[in-house]
Amino acid sequence: MDMIAESGLEKLTMAALGREVGMSSGHLLYYFHSKDELLLRTLEWSEGRLGAERGRLLARAAPARERLDAYVDLYVPDGHRDPHWTLWLEVWNRSQNADEDARERQAAIEGAWHRDLVALLAEGVSRGEFRPVDPDRFASRLRALLDGFSIHVAIGLRGTDRSQILGHVREFLDESVARSDT
Repeated sequence: MDMIAESGLEKLTMAALGREVGMSSGHLLYYFHSKDELLLRTLEWSEGRLGAERGRLLARAAPARERLDAYVDLYVPDGHRDPHWTLWLEVWNRSQNADEDARERQAAIEGAWHRDLVALLAEGVSRGEFRPVDPDRFASRLRALLDGFSIHVAIGLRGTDRSQILGHVREFLDESVARSDT
């Protein structure tokens, strides 16, 4: 992740990584078998850390909307070339030719984000904090919105910095799930 943050993926070769960690590229390939596997395992590691942080944020004793805003804040990249999102974009791009195991592992990562969001939305609806929505359907739509905006932030598309995107998402949530009587 440090190399991705520092140089981007275009300079991340097995040889360069080997030099960075004091191993030969052959040794790395012995453990990871391919660059695709190395990238996917790195993403799984990074997602494990994010998943633990997401779990802490969502388990707090706070209103559902406050926790939803924290979820969104964690989801959206920190800015252009955010290393986690740079890695995600590369793994997504490579998934077109990935084997079934790799696709299932990627789906597991996506599924964790989705399940947590569905549970939070269902809680907010059941407590009357959110308008009645179908949590699964709304979570799918919200995550698609977040993915689209996040890609814009990660690639540095002009006019789509993190603060603007968070403002758009807050506005969308105010219009779609916030109770009008609160």
